[in-house]
Amino acid sequence: MSSTDREAPATWLSQDAYDRLQAELNELIAARPAMAAEINARREEGDLRENGGYHAAREEQGKAEMRIRQLKELLRTAQVGDAPKADKVAPGTVVTIHFDDDTDDTETFLLGSREISATTDLTVYSPESALGQAILGAGTGQTVTYTAPSGADIKVTVVKFEPYGG
Repeated sequence: MSSTDREAPATWLSQDAYDRLQAELNELIAARPAMAAEINARREEGDLRENGGYHAAREEQGKAEMRIRQLKELLRTAQVGDAPKADKVAPGTVVTIHFDDDTDDTETFLLGSREISATTDLTVYSPESALGQAILGAGTGQTVTYTAPSGADIKVTVVKFEPYGG
């Protein structure tokens, strides 16, 4: 099976996170008529080439529509509840690692979607990040090396992991 045939890992969201994102989506959709009215009002001000208000309103509309598409897709594909207990690091797990061979230099974080970062005090790393890709599928005690965005090779060991309780 090639990597393009694999399904993307499920995004696990707590009910709280799902509800918050659904509320954001509903607010953005409800704001569409007001945004369209703002664009029309700015359009009536005259020459569109020199109308900064019109261009700013159109840019805001584009950002809002992009966010609506993102949220719809995330909510459509998200799994709500607790991620299943795994025997390997997977999206939706809280992971503790230590750097190099220094067992005192540890970091604990959530491996998951950046959308969940607003609902947790944990640092969130995406499974697509360099660190996330390196530890995906690793087990407790396993050491992996990855290349940081700075170009440095970093060695980490998975100390423990558990499903995120969000």
